[in-house]
Amino acid sequence: MATDSRSEATAANGTENPVPSQSPPIQSTHKVALITGITGQDGSYLTEFLLNKGYEVHGLIRRSSNFNTQRINHIYIDPHNAHKARMKLHYADLTDASSLRRWLDTIQPDEVYNLAAQSHVAVSFEIPDYTADVVATGALRLLEAVRSHISASGRSHIRYYQAGSSEMFGSTPPPQTESSPFHPRSPYAVSKCAAHWYTVNYREAYGIFACNGILFNHESPRRGENFVTRKITRAVGRIKIGLQSKLFLGNLQASRDWGFAGDYVEAMWLMLQQEKPDDYVVATEESHTVEEFLEVAFGYVGLKWKDHVLIDKRYFRPAEVDNLKGIASKAKKVLGWKPKVGFEQLVKMMVDEDIELAKREKVLVDAGYMDAQQQP
Repeated sequence: MATDSRSEATAANGTENPVPSQSPPIQSTHKVALITGITGQDGSYLTEFLLNKGYEVHGLIRRSSNFNTQRINHIYIDPHNAHKARMKLHYADLTDASSLRRWLDTIQPDEVYNLAAQSHVAVSFEIPDYTADVVATGALRLLEAVRSHISASGRSHIRYYQAGSSEMFGSTPPPQTESSPFHPRSPYAVSKCAAHWYTVNYREAYGIFACNGILFNHESPRRGENFVTRKITRAVGRIKIGLQSKLFLGNLQASRDWGFAGDYVEAMWLMLQQEKPDDYVVATEESHTVEEFLEVAFGYVGLKWKDHVLIDKRYFRPAEVDNLKGIASKAKKVLGWKPKVGFEQLVKMMVDEDIELAKREKVLVDAGYMDAQQQP
């Protein structure tokens, strides 16, 4: 899974109690959702969205010696406050099939959202085996857990969402639609293709209500700092505040269809509310280069990106994806979905957040509690 977090058994004083290996089925009068990757960018926005819809939300998280709950801390309520805590977290892993089946049997969800992944394209070249195990085979394990749970319990109404990626199209010329051929260019993209076809296979072979969301790049202030968009806006904030002077990047001509993650989670939910399961491209239908992103981000705070950006060959991928641009006409027509946040608004939103973050960081640096470190 992409991120780690605390167990549902974590007490209010921060100490950790072991999660029971067996629990009775959880009874709920609300619609129940199970999310893998709940502590990631998409997981946090989807959790907020579902809670606002009145859902009870359960998240599966990997065990780690460090808590990594910053994206959902604002909505986390200690489970001892049982009447308030509608989000609960449980230890499991997409590499552990038994844990997936156990929590499906315990939680008995109405909807399952598989958002967990080793989701960094460049990193997938360095750890391809792990990427495939989590992204591809992990999706298969979860689908099989859903299938066996349905078979044993007779709860055929469970609906499954698989998080796909525009990276699956790879070198296929833009614009890309649901019918465009996949030509993946990284271990991550190949693994996502496998997860996509596993989902189609389980839908066709077993009649499971299973949907693939082929989401084009979606960003936010919660994006991981090693993704190029957030790396840029973090640097803009630090440079503007005086904590950094240079930013090192790779291919500035790579072009992507960038939208707001908060918009895209609504499309995930809408897919599972339809009469029939299907696959959908989710995109803004606009494409912008990394250089254009730099222009907007630096220009927004009165800086020139060419004064601060240096090219480092280590950030070039072994196989590049030049241009991704989606056509979301099917999602617009069938789901009634369309993006609300435009490209420039998205970039400025991220810069605003990262300037505030840099200001807080500078307070700690000036007080001697933190070293500015990192970039020159």
